[in-house]
Amino acid sequence: MQVQYILEILGTGFFAASGALVANNRSTPDWFGATFISFITATGGGSLRDMLLGSYPLAWVKDVNFIYAVLMGLILTGLFYNRIKHWRKIFFVLDSLGIAMFTIIGTQKAMSMHVSLPVAAILGMFTAVMGGILRDVLSNEEPVIFKKEIYATACLLGALLYQGLDYLNCQRNYSYLIAFAFIFIVRWIAEKYHLSLPRFAKDHNKNQEL
Repeated sequence: MQVQYILEILGTGFFAASGALVANNRSTPDWFGATFISFITATGGGSLRDMLLGSYPLAWVKDVNFIYAVLMGLILTGLFYNRIKHWRKIFFVLDSLGIAMFTIIGTQKAMSMHVSLPVAAILGMFTAVMGGILRDVLSNEEPVIFKKEIYATACLLGALLYQGLDYLNCQRNYSYLIAFAFIFIVRWIAEKYHLSLPRFAKDHNKNQEL
């Protein structure tokens, strides 16, 4: 079994678990509602990527193992929710593992469709972050990419690193693992030391009374 496929299945399960955690923290959904949020979180980014690339059928339609991964992530979260609900680090780890895996998978798939390298990197980033954006919107949360933290940037840098390793003819499995570790470490360092990108623009007159 290829490392790429294993990462994609694991990433699907991790994102499904993060979707269930966010949904239950925000409200008290029934099992159907939690399943819906988990499914959208886990498959939303990959589905968008495949639609933009014109790659049909979608990955979760073609391979039922993705459905099983969603259900496994959802069920494990439901069973152990009371033990992990106060552990903010659990959500951070699940989300970071998910985006790291999906970035590399999305970038590689886009490259295999022979799109330009910048487009492939952007689609890799989309694969990683769009599921989380849909999760946050459906849960009435502010999407994490609008918060002052390094998130999508880590994905984009990881995608570019993967492309650089591929250009240097690095063995593909090593490229996967190196780029995956890079994204996770960048997210961890940014979270630990509260690093962020500069604000786009600040209106100094916004809070002044007329």
